Amino acid sequence: MGIFDLFGKKDVKADLGRQLPYRIGMAFVPFKLKANNRSTSTLTVNVKNMTNEPVMSSVVVQVPERVSLDSTGLSKEKEVRLGVLGPNEQKDAFVELYSNSGTDKGEYTITVTAFIHYRDYGHVLNAMKKRSTIEAV
Repeated sequence: MGIFDLFGKKDVKADLGRQLPYRIGMAFVPFKLKANNRSTSTLTVNVKNMTNEPVMSSVVVQVPERVSLDSTGLSKEKEVRLGVLGPNEQKDAFVELYSNSGTDKGEYTITVTAFIHYRDYGHVLNAMKKRSTIEAV
């Protein structure tokens, strides 16, 4: 019997740390960027809580050097805070991807990391990464 059992609270940290916390889906609209030209594509990140507990969630999107997350071409990482996701609840995050005159033809890998937080967004309990590619033509 743990100390939390005495007061009616349960320690879910061990359970949340062992299992896959999320199912992550990614989609690009339009699914290609223009090479050596200004264009945008909307990345839709669908995050579904696969645990049995409500969790505080956030998503971090990272892009490679020749693609950016703002029109100036400087931002390479963006965090989207999703709030508390209940069991089997899902939310979408929308992030704009930008190409510019320095974007060469080819494929670019986009990395999405979904985090489970506790207390506040500064404390991470578990994380899961997924990668996808977008093509510049």
